[in-house]
Amino acid sequence: MNAIPKEAVGTAYSLEGMLHAKRKTWEAIDEMARRIHPGMLESAARAMGFEVLEELGMDRIWHPLLIRFGANTLKTFKQRSDGDPRLGEDDIFLIDLGVVWDRHEGDCGATFTTGSDPEMQACAVATKTLFDEVYRYWRDEHVAGPALYAYAAERASAMGWVLNLDIKGHRVSDFPHAIYRAGDLGDFQACPNVGLWILEIQIAHPTRAFGAFYEDLLT
Repeated sequence: MNAIPKEAVGTAYSLEGMLHAKRKTWEAIDEMARRIHPGMLESAARAMGFEVLEELGMDRIWHPLLIRFGANTLKTFKQRSDGDPRLGEDDIFLIDLGVVWDRHEGDCGATFTTGSDPEMQACAVATKTLFDEVYRYWRDEHVAGPALYAYAAERASAMGWVLNLDIKGHRVSDFPHAIYRAGDLGDFQACPNVGLWILEIQIAHPTRAFGAFYEDLLT
């Protein structure tokens, strides 16, 4: 399959619709992060997340709402959390949302910390820094997906983190994007176009049991 069908969209699609979905998803993430606090169970945080999405008027969820605490930040999207951990005073957590707003798919994620653990704080900052570097590489060099993630792995290593290359980004569109079977961004053999692909970055601490995640729309 060439690049054209892999970047197909439906009749409802518009770039402004995608940007609106992105804005609403970040609004939801910010509100959830504000309500998450030490002592909260991961399951309670997830229940709260659904409340926030209902309050903000989502159309629907298009992928499971993920909130991970502590060592569960190392889990990939398809892996279940271990147990139901309670967020600590010096801890790390991530939020990953896939939500439909006005028929368009928002998909964003970020990592946050509680307390003052310097390595956890550095990890959360590093995943956004790495995302920004890879984003600029895409924007300035117009590379295809494999080169994009090869660069991400190189930069993560140079920064002292381990990049999870099982997480390679994916398509989004007007709902549902899945009918186009586009595969992972990291395997896409062309330069991804604006407003159609999610760049995902997941890193791990080289020795401790936690990681960080950041994702957003390539625009």
